[in-house]
Amino acid sequence: MVFASIVVFLGLAMLVWGSERFVVGASATARNLGVSPLLIGLTFVGIGTSAPEIFVSAMASLNGNPGVSIGNAIGSNIANIGLVIGVTAMVAPLTVRSHTLKREFVIMFLVVLLAAALLWDNSLTRVDGGILMCGFLGLMGLMCVIAFHARRQDPLGSEFEQEIPREMHTLAALMWLLLGLVVLVISSRMIVWGAVEIARILGVSDLVIGLTIVAVGTSLPELAASVMSAFKGEPDIAIGNVIGSNMFNLLPVLALPGLIAPGSIPTEVMGRDYPIMFVLCIALFVTAYGFKGPGRINRFEGFALLLAFFGYQGWLYVNA
Repeated sequence: MVFASIVVFLGLAMLVWGSERFVVGASATARNLGVSPLLIGLTFVGIGTSAPEIFVSAMASLNGNPGVSIGNAIGSNIANIGLVIGVTAMVAPLTVRSHTLKREFVIMFLVVLLAAALLWDNSLTRVDGGILMCGFLGLMGLMCVIAFHARRQDPLGSEFEQEIPREMHTLAALMWLLLGLVVLVISSRMIVWGAVEIARILGVSDLVIGLTIVAVGTSLPELAASVMSAFKGEPDIAIGNVIGSNMFNLLPVLALPGLIAPGSIPTEVMGRDYPIMFVLCIALFVTAYGFKGPGRINRFEGFALLLAFFGYQGWLYVNA
């Protein structure tokens, strides 16, 4: 078990680094091709920060461990809100001014309801996976439309403008993109092997490992990005990273086990984990939307989210 744990933690470190290099390479390449900062942020950066979940989900499904994939998708959403937003808000309270994010909140709930409807029968079929993947393609198209029609003064666009590399040649950007992709593939394979081995030794299900070790680990890029955005005074990016990641986790990440390894899912998913995720989504919406002005997540709300996350992890531990 010691060796498996070392492999998992080494894989997580490589996963975070590979994801960051992948995002930098993709963003710089898109900027050099003349793509707008807001569109880059809503698509390339969003996909890049969700790349760990996507690669781990694909690798786990190919290895015949769809429970890891499903747990990773839902557990990462819980970690994104409870852990990532909780820690970030405690570091620096978040004020949300972007109108684009308010539109994304509505889309996020539509995605949550779509995934819930497909999983309601406690199965994930290839048809379900196909619908989720089509939803992902539709989401990408919608993000392009939103970015095209967004007002120039939207603060989210100016925040992305500051973050995207400015003076990186296209060849160097493509090299970082390719290297990040290779590291993501290798590290995701390491994480899946180590996580499954730990589950076997401890006698717990793949789902629990996906909801805990794997979910927290693949959420580390969002945590790092959101905390750094808060330090730089870019709260809209911090919230946007989480909203985008949550949508991607329920579309391509959850679609992969359906397309690659379809079958029944544990009853705990819809009876325990999905409702927790849904409640946390509502909590994020109530605090961050801003019904009569800018939304704001203070340190108290951040602490409450963090407390909810650790309470959920404790619940999993007791049940396991």
